[in-house]
Amino acid sequence: MLVTKKILVCVTGGIAVYKAVAFVSKLTQAGAEVKVMMTASAMEFVTPLSFQVLSRNDVYFDTFDEKDSSVIAHIDLADWADLVIVAPATANVIGKLANGIADNMVTTTLLATTAEVWIAPAMNVHMYENKSVIRNIGQLHEDGYRFIEPSEGFLACGYVGKGRLEEPEKIVQLIKERFSQPENQPLAGKKVVVTAGPTRERIDPVRYISNFSSGKMGYALAEAAVSLGAETILVSGPVELPKPNGVQLINVESAAQMLDAVLTKFDDADMVIKSAAVADYRPKEQFTQKMKKQDGDSSIELERTTDILKTLGERKTGQVLVGFAAETNDAIEYGMKKLSTKNLDYIIVNDVTDPDGGFGNDTNVVTLLSRKGKTYPFEAMHKKELAQVLLRTILELESDVVNDS
Repeated sequence: MLVTKKILVCVTGGIAVYKAVAFVSKLTQAGAEVKVMMTASAMEFVTPLSFQVLSRNDVYFDTFDEKDSSVIAHIDLADWADLVIVAPATANVIGKLANGIADNMVTTTLLATTAEVWIAPAMNVHMYENKSVIRNIGQLHEDGYRFIEPSEGFLACGYVGKGRLEEPEKIVQLIKERFSQPENQPLAGKKVVVTAGPTRERIDPVRYISNFSSGKMGYALAEAAVSLGAETILVSGPVELPKPNGVQLINVESAAQMLDAVLTKFDDADMVIKSAAVADYRPKEQFTQKMKKQDGDSSIELERTTDILKTLGERKTGQVLVGFAAETNDAIEYGMKKLSTKNLDYIIVNDVTDPDGGFGNDTNVVTLLSRKGKTYPFEAMHKKELAQVLLRTILELESDVVNDS
């Protein structure tokens, strides 16, 4: 699977460098062509010779040491790589990259490459939780970098917590999935539009009507669509989540803005998944100045927002249209009704009162309903895992439809 793939491993200074040695070894065994670049601090833990022997390539560590005078080494390596992995990634290199600092060969190459860059942090648990590190990681998420989350366990400093470099076997497996064969990317060549999060309907400059949606399920579905090969557009209401790698993100606030954004992408979409929790009502009048409190009660007149899902159901010309129904009672009954009245192909229903599901949780419990009236219940699982399962189930059901016809 990794034969012919060119992977540049950037090693920065930390005790986890010993794991990078094993990582390079396993990558090479998997068939990848691997080149290694090291910082001066990394060479305090392991010599370049170890990586040279395991990768069977020269190791790079000095910006001014041009091994081939016909090229500029760090630019040549930046252009050469299909994928760049920073492992281990220290707080220092994360901070430099987030702020565009290029003061050594690793950071210079990272700024020069147009290849996908994955960052595998490793550091003390308190460093990893430091606000400046969190801020830098958030910035890199926004810039499109992918992070391989560190695992929890006993750290070299003596602490127990999150900060251990992910195991080499796991990182290699993630790379294999990234370069998986077309049969493992059933959405290759397809366009998927996902909506996520809440909408906000303004009352005045300081108040609005909204709901408790965190956007986690929609963002997980967008990530899953990317991993399955789709060109993915994510239309998101206001959330506190990093942009998933590989998606085109369109930020909106109101139901009207979300409708407009989805309609611009709808005609050439192959699948639309509307997981956003869109406000059903908005204030009939939006005040330009803050409403002052008065003695006694007050009321705000509301008007209906446009039903986005129903609008899409009326306009679809072959798109697979998937809706969501967050209910507090009789979820299956209400889901079946929406499936019919809104002309959907599938609807995913969940009871938001379930302690393992609902808004804000990392897990969810849902039932998938098909246009044929069949139900497919799924037990509690992490939303990222559930997103993969739901998409693959829908694709399998769609494949059955094509075969039957």
